[in-house]
Amino acid sequence: MKQFPNPISLPESILRARNDRKIRILRSSWRGVGIRMAIIFGELLGVWWFSSHALFMDAVASFMDVLSTLLLIGCIKLAEKPPDRNHPFGHGRFEPLFGLQLGLFLVFVGAGMFIQQSFDMTTLSNLNPPMDSRAWIIPALAVLLLEGCYHVVNRTAKEENSPALAVDAVHYRVDALTSLFAAVALLCAPLFPEWSLVIDRMGALLIAAFMIGVGVIAAKNNANQLMDRVPEDSFFQRVRSAAKRVEGVLGTEKIRIQMYGPDAHVDIDVEVNPQLTVDVAHLISQKVRLEIQREWPAVRDVIVHLEPFYPNDH
Repeated sequence: MKQFPNPISLPESILRARNDRKIRILRSSWRGVGIRMAIIFGELLGVWWFSSHALFMDAVASFMDVLSTLLLIGCIKLAEKPPDRNHPFGHGRFEPLFGLQLGLFLVFVGAGMFIQQSFDMTTLSNLNPPMDSRAWIIPALAVLLLEGCYHVVNRTAKEENSPALAVDAVHYRVDALTSLFAAVALLCAPLFPEWSLVIDRMGALLIAAFMIGVGVIAAKNNANQLMDRVPEDSFFQRVRSAAKRVEGVLGTEKIRIQMYGPDAHVDIDVEVNPQLTVDVAHLISQKVRLEIQREWPAVRDVIVHLEPFYPNDH
């Protein structure tokens, strides 16, 4: 070989897959914003009509998820920025960074609401009017809408292997559960008129506690990415199987994967025939990179380390 071989460029299919993935995630996210805003509008009408604190807390929880989705949309666009001189690994960590902040925000808002509702419980009087028996209908309808959206979005997330879309799907279920808590509280309230407002406040307390729990989990999951926690085994299996499909690869050893929001970076050791020339081994490493990115389009970069293969060295 008289000159250094040109690198193997990514095929158009991989670039198109990344772009299509982003479009589907954004489309799903905007649909979620529209559905949640309609539910919030209905619940706020219920708060005005029925004076329900449980409905108000449910509307607040839904608004937190709308804010979450809007931040997700912004983070997806920021995270798609290509690597530059100051960010050689890209900008994918915008997503977990905003996710961590949002998780902490949920915790603080939920804690504040929980303290307020707990304090207000001490001021309730049995002379308060009973809760309207129709108030539970609004959150019950919200449960049906949100649970249906969860199944649709979650199925799409699995088909596209999109962690971001999977998180958005979980938000639908979170909203559905908080609406279910509100519906149960408002359904039970008319059965015990003298305790109707107490039950309503208890429903609001339960929703606030659930917001705290969801915020803690969201903050933890996003902090794991920022701290480079090892991802699930399924990702390692995909990388290993893709590398072994390349002709000339006789085995794999160490694999390291870093998740950067919508992006992933892979560092892999592959074993080849020790008698190969450097240029042939280099070509194999290029094919390994390409095959891994073809199998998993979210991988932005692959570093391949070549090692000699010996049958008795395992």
